[in-house]
Amino acid sequence: MDDERPAQPLEAVGSTGTLGKAISLLDAVVMADQPLRFTEILAMTGQPRGTLHRQLSHLVQEGLLTQRSDLAYEPGLRLLSFAHKAWARNDLRTVAAPHLARLHAETLETVHLGLLRGAEIVYIDKVESRQTVRMESQVGKTSPVYCTGLGKAALTALPRARQVSIAEQISYRAFTPRTHLSAASLLADLDRVSTRGVAFDEEEHETDIRCVAAPLANADRSLVGGVSVTGPAYRISMAQLEAWSPLVLNTARAIAEDVAVRMAPRAPDPHAARD
Repeated sequence: MDDERPAQPLEAVGSTGTLGKAISLLDAVVMADQPLRFTEILAMTGQPRGTLHRQLSHLVQEGLLTQRSDLAYEPGLRLLSFAHKAWARNDLRTVAAPHLARLHAETLETVHLGLLRGAEIVYIDKVESRQTVRMESQVGKTSPVYCTGLGKAALTALPRARQVSIAEQISYRAFTPRTHLSAASLLADLDRVSTRGVAFDEEEHETDIRCVAAPLANADRSLVGGVSVTGPAYRISMAQLEAWSPLVLNTARAIAEDVAVRMAPRAPDPHAARD
């Protein structure tokens, strides 16, 4: 299920301002599969050597990056404290937790909660299966939308024009023989997902891994994601995934309802003291 993003050319070089470029530089190093050397980062960014050196030095000084003994750069320990605070304060995870636990108890398989970020799904929570084979996905990691149940489910929560825009911008890669390799193929699958209400990952991202997922969104679509149940194909048939579909769909709807109630802006207290 999980697919760490390879380092890619930065769109950020076009980011305006020093902060935007520094954030994009940080993102490139953090999301790379392995530590990057200065020359590799230089080739990715196209920034002047002096500017890049200063930015890297500042990020190292702030503890956001670390320079190893071989001079390659990798994420700094300060990022861990940021991540811990971010996850600890994530209201969606708190709201969703009891619903995810209930879905896990009913299926005994791995349950994921993810949010849509561009053409990727970010895993923000996971209830691990107690069975012998477990998923390699990790909270905070990302996977492509076009070959994951969570991704396809989340896309159906968007207007059609937005689905088409995302589908046409994807650089498709064959993870398995079942992976979608074109926008037309993905969009046709999204039509089927919209009709039945849930998305299936039929070994499209990883061989021998199946998944059923339902979309999750709030009223204004400022929050778009999904809920899924995932497991090995030898243990989970497509018939079983179809049988679990109502459970997954109801879980996503229950989370959305709780989000609407618990994360909505609070009305001012009429009895509160006024200045």
